[in-house]
Amino acid sequence: MLSQSILTGVRVLRTEARRNIAIVAPALNKASDPIQQLFLEKVREYKQKSAGGKLVDSNPEIERELKNELERVAKQYGSDGKTDMLKFPDFKFPDVKIDPISQGTN
Repeated sequence: MLSQSILTGVRVLRTEARRNIAIVAPALNKASDPIQQLFLEKVREYKQKSAGGKLVDSNPEIERELKNELERVAKQYGSDGKTDMLKFPDFKFPDVKIDPISQGTN
């Protein structure tokens, strides 16, 4: 009984070790594939460009289109002009007082 549970434990450990090594091994190695290396460089470059929170590689025309679309959406959904349409709305659900139901005693 003890030997069987030890064997089961060893099998589980072997499986877990194989899974963990399979997950960690690619992260430990540098990109050996030139395509993968190029992809990583582009992702890092994009991260640096997008640090300010603005559109990446935008021009005045794209900024103008964004402004027009935001104004159109604001009109469509009835914004008063003061509401930030890029912010997720805050929902408030007040607690409603419920009158208890009194049961007649018979």
